[in-house]
Amino acid sequence: MQVTVFGATGLLGNALVREWTGDIVTGLGSKDTDVRDANGVERIVRKTRPDWIVLAAAYTDVDGCEGNQELAFAVNRDGAVNVATAAKTAGARLIFLSSDYVFDGKKATPYEIGDARDPQSVYGRTKAEAEVRLLELVPDCCIVRTSWLFGTGGKCFPDTILRLAESRPALDVVNDQRGCPTYAVDLARAIIQLCRKNATGIVHATNAGDCTWFDFAEEIIRSSGLDTAVRAISTEQMARPAPRPAYSVLSAARLGSLGIEMPTWHDALQRYLKQRKS
Repeated sequence: MQVTVFGATGLLGNALVREWTGDIVTGLGSKDTDVRDANGVERIVRKTRPDWIVLAAAYTDVDGCEGNQELAFAVNRDGAVNVATAAKTAGARLIFLSSDYVFDGKKATPYEIGDARDPQSVYGRTKAEAEVRLLELVPDCCIVRTSWLFGTGGKCFPDTILRLAESRPALDVVNDQRGCPTYAVDLARAIIQLCRKNATGIVHATNAGDCTWFDFAEEIIRSSGLDTAVRAISTEQMARPAPRPAYSVLSAARLGSLGIEMPTWHDALQRYLKQRKS
C-alpha cells in the first residue's frame, strides 16, 4: 500500500512512521503541508498517490483552543475537510483521529461509538464537527477516537510528571477525571491493522483499563523509582480555561469485533519508560 500520514512529526505520527513496515509510507509535517491550504493538500495527495491517508495533524492544545477558536476550527475541522476532499478526489481511503472530548463526560459507563456527541470545550467541538462533516463527505472513512495520548518525542502527561518530579518534592494531580491512557506506539499499531482490515465507521482505540490522572501520576512515579509525593486534588482546584470530561472511558467493543486488542495502560507505561530512557 501507499500511505500518506498528515501530522507525522507529532506523538502519533512519529510512531506511525516508525512502526509501519511492509508498505510505502510518506510522513508529512506542518512544514511540508498546511492542512488549512486546500490546494496544497490536494497537490500533495496527487503527488503521493496514497491508498490510505491517516490524518493525525491537529491543534491539540485544549486550553489554547479556548482562546484561539478561529485557528482551532480552521485546523481541526476545516483542515480535516480539506484532507477528506482530497482523499475523495484521489480515491484514497481515510482514517481521521478524533477524541474522547466529543462527549460530555457525564456517563458512568464506557462511551460506545453510537453515543451522542455533546462536546463541552472548543477542542471537542472542532473534533465533533469534523466527524460529522467527514462522514457526510466520505461515508467509508474510519474515525478513530482515542484519549490521553502519551509517547516519546513530544509533550505528554508522563513526560511532564517526570520533569516536574525532578525539581519538586510533591505534585498536585486531579483525581476526579477518569479516562484511558493511550500509548502512541500501541495506537499506531492498531491504526495499521485498521487500514489492513479496510475498517470503516467509528472505532474507539485506547489502551485497556482506565484510571484517574492521579492514579496515572502515582504509577508513573512508582514505576520510575522516584519518591516524589503525589497529592490528589479536584478539577475545581486546578482551574483551567477548557472544561474537561469527568468520565471519558471509551468502549473497545468495536475494536474487539475487528479482531484488534490493545495492551493495558500499565504495560504500555512500562514500555514508554524504557523507550524514554533509550
